[in-house]
Amino acid sequence: MGSHLSKQLERRKAISTEKKALADLQQSCGCEFPGCDYTPSDRKAWMAGVGPDKLHINKIVWPGTHDSATNKIGIRFVSRPFAQCQSLSIYNQLVAGTRVLDIRVQEDRRVCHGILKTYSVDVVLTDLKRFLSETESEIVILEIRTEFGHEDPPEFDKYLVEQLGDHLIHQDDGVFGKTVADLLPKRVICVWKPRKSPQPKRGDPLWSAGYLKDNWIDTDLPSTKFESNLKHLSQQQPAASRKFFYRVENTVTPQPDNPILCVKPVTNRIHCYAKVFIIECVKRGCADKLQIFSTDFIDKEFVDACVGLTFARAEGKA
Repeated sequence: MGSHLSKQLERRKAISTEKKALADLQQSCGCEFPGCDYTPSDRKAWMAGVGPDKLHINKIVWPGTHDSATNKIGIRFVSRPFAQCQSLSIYNQLVAGTRVLDIRVQEDRRVCHGILKTYSVDVVLTDLKRFLSETESEIVILEIRTEFGHEDPPEFDKYLVEQLGDHLIHQDDGVFGKTVADLLPKRVICVWKPRKSPQPKRGDPLWSAGYLKDNWIDTDLPSTKFESNLKHLSQQQPAASRKFFYRVENTVTPQPDNPILCVKPVTNRIHCYAKVFIIECVKRGCADKLQIFSTDFIDKEFVDACVGLTFARAEGKA
């Protein structure tokens, strides 16, 4: 009992120390980065606002959501706080400016997060198609994976192709050097990551797992995650020369050995430091490597930071 209490006290001290480290960094680093003064006039159509002919796919800073379809997961006020990473629907995330979706599914095509489940993936695709019908120049990266511990939904690749049809941008390394305008009217890069089923191949309507990579570390320590993100990002090639998407996730995760297990209070330890991360990328010389930037509970400040840096790149200022 005493040993357990001592470990808990040590953990709380470590969390407090790391929260202070990020707060101190925020105070010392300033608030400016290339494009920080740019605000999209319409987040629903921010790619159109920047200019589809100026936006190269490999130079966009893509605002993404982590565990995107968890707004109604589990039972409200009971299990939901332990797995909910977004409060907005998929449609409202896209309207708010999100352009990368992270969807986890189980065998029956229901979205899940660990052992908890929510609505069918049909809801995700209906929301996505509604958004596409209301915009003209917005490209969306849709990542769908079979959640750890679950089986692949049968013939899921065929289902995705049937549902998204002509919207799909086929797997092709040449896409990375093209502009948004070059790819239109096709609008969706769909990355399908099955656990056991065959991976999509070159030329297929869907993209294979190797085209969306990250270096996830499972921690609830905010400064540890922040510095790990910077370290792994700095080891990448510049985004303009990569033939895959690289994601950095501005999130931390509840741990079973800590009494705070609800997602929101834990992820809030790092949530407000997205701009600080971009500023540090600039200072440490790796801003040109930032590509997909994802978060829990996405908000306009996060979107604006990503869009601002994208605008600066499009204008040749970053």
